[in-house]
Amino acid sequence: MTDAETERETETAMGLRARLVDVGVDLVATEGVPALTLREIARRAGVSHGAPRRYFPTHLELLSAIARRGFEDLSARAAEAVGDGSAHPRDQLAALGRAYLDFAFAHRGMHELMFRHDLLASGHLGLRETSLPLFSLLAGLVGRARPDADARLVAASLLANLHGLAQLWSWGSLQLATGAEDFAPLLDAALDAHLGTEKR
Repeated sequence: MTDAETERETETAMGLRARLVDVGVDLVATEGVPALTLREIARRAGVSHGAPRRYFPTHLELLSAIARRGFEDLSARAAEAVGDGSAHPRDQLAALGRAYLDFAFAHRGMHELMFRHDLLASGHLGLRETSLPLFSLLAGLVGRARPDADARLVAASLLANLHGLAQLWSWGSLQLATGAEDFAPLLDAALDAHLGTEKR
């Protein structure tokens, strides 16, 4: 095989690999995590049901590649929300919290997939490395807002609060319990609980 043929074959393989992930991203958006079977992704990509195994030897590896797209999207939204860093850390955390919740509500299937423990623990395709910068951004802002506290612990607790808020709001549980029609007061309450009620 010539160098040119090898290069074309590599480009074709990369194109198919990306197509499989694209199909997975679309599928999780429209039908949720349960629909993400190798067979269904292959069918929608127009390839044989065994083809994904050539690029993703395990189902977890394909799911991790799909989830990585979600983290890339969420990280970009978070960076945009935080801006240039000139605002007060608490205001930046409020903007980051809104971006997180907006993403979770708009992309419920992807959000569920991204935080599956088996994917994060597997280490496939650098998924942990893709998710950690988002947490580092959160912890850095918490550290500026609460210099008296262990920023990583407070950030982890705040992230758990945001995740729970996203889940319970999506189920309608918080609306039922509080009568709220907007999640903003709940976000403010979460920030007050973790950061205190006044800017520092």
